[in-house]
Amino acid sequence: MEKEKFITFAIILVVLLVAATVIFLKNTSFTVKDTVSEAEARWIGSHSVVYTQAGCSHCIEQENLFGTNWKYINSVDCVSSPENIQACINANITATPTWVINNQQYIGFQSIDTLKNLTGYQG
Repeated sequence: MEKEKFITFAIILVVLLVAATVIFLKNTSFTVKDTVSEAEARWIGSHSVVYTQAGCSHCIEQENLFGTNWKYINSVDCVSSPENIQACINANITATPTWVINNQQYIGFQSIDTLKNLTGYQG
């Protein structure tokens, strides 16, 4: 009987914590600051491919660096579909994020200045 009360209490506590978190997140304003212009993102995206995977902290950090302009980046999530898994195998991706620029791999987080330099951005 005590075990059942504890389990019930634990379930109620978890539900309340989840509800409080949802309410907090719903009422909190998150703004993403773009650290790269649309023109820069479009250029980098058209001159590179970045291989990522869901849950990769450095991949998330890389995406956050572009903010809303990430949509212009040519990215492949290596675990999102069988086609993408095969694309990553074919590209010999061994770590994420990996940028491929001019057939050269650059493994790990890259700064905007590095990406502009590697892609030949002349803005």
